[in-house]
Amino acid sequence: MTPEPAVADHYGRPRLVETILTAFAQAGKDAAHLTAADLAGVDQFHVGGALATEDLAGQMQLRPGMHLLDIGCGLGGPARYFSGLGCRVTGIDLTPEFVEAARDLTRLVGMDNVDFRQASAAGLPFDAASFDGAYLIHVGMNIPDKPAVFREVRRALRPGGVFAIFDFVRSAEGPIRYPVPWASTEATSFVETVGAYRAALETAGFRITSERDRRDFAIAQTERSIARMQQSGNTGPGLALLMGEKTPLLIGNMLSMLREGLLGPVEIIAQA
Repeated sequence: MTPEPAVADHYGRPRLVETILTAFAQAGKDAAHLTAADLAGVDQFHVGGALATEDLAGQMQLRPGMHLLDIGCGLGGPARYFSGLGCRVTGIDLTPEFVEAARDLTRLVGMDNVDFRQASAAGLPFDAASFDGAYLIHVGMNIPDKPAVFREVRRALRPGGVFAIFDFVRSAEGPIRYPVPWASTEATSFVETVGAYRAALETAGFRITSERDRRDFAIAQTERSIARMQQSGNTGPGLALLMGEKTPLLIGNMLSMLREGLLGPVEIIAQA
């Protein structure tokens, strides 16, 4: 049985846009004048947030006019960032609430070269060679069959297209302590080694051009995020709007495993 419905349920939240705009209003921000940059504290749902997205983009040799595929787009934060660089972006996600919120927030900030739809990365609803590039940010941990997804991404990319990944990987043996931001239990968590990513990418027809360990970066950025939440009382427009009252526990479990060296994020850049 596919875990996709359970993955979607893990992330689903009712009235997401209403909740986000209320938080901004309480923080003194006029919803009618929000920008994509204003949303970065809540719509960049991955370790390192907007800074990590910027770092990944800097390795992708992007050009204005490129058509990019965002796999697991969430609320659309990275898609809006890449759009701001002059790219056209199509985002997909399993979670209907995320797709609806991504569309609404994109319209709110006045962007028109970004499109979102509910779809599975295991069966992309696009013709072959439709995209110049693709990226996957903190999504692979919820994908059980990464080889199948990477084959689909390769099919959807034009020859020479770039595929950028920023994911948590297992860097030592030992049990993962749940809950974590991407899963409440092991039923929807599929963390692999970086070696498994390399093998799946190469089998799918990609050539890996660079790889970078980001564990130290992740520890530093997560510690800063915790300090900010403690200072603000965990209120206002931030990731707690997505993770709820368990936010300190989720982030705390993730940080402890980062410090222990059990898990760590890695960037991989590959070429079709």
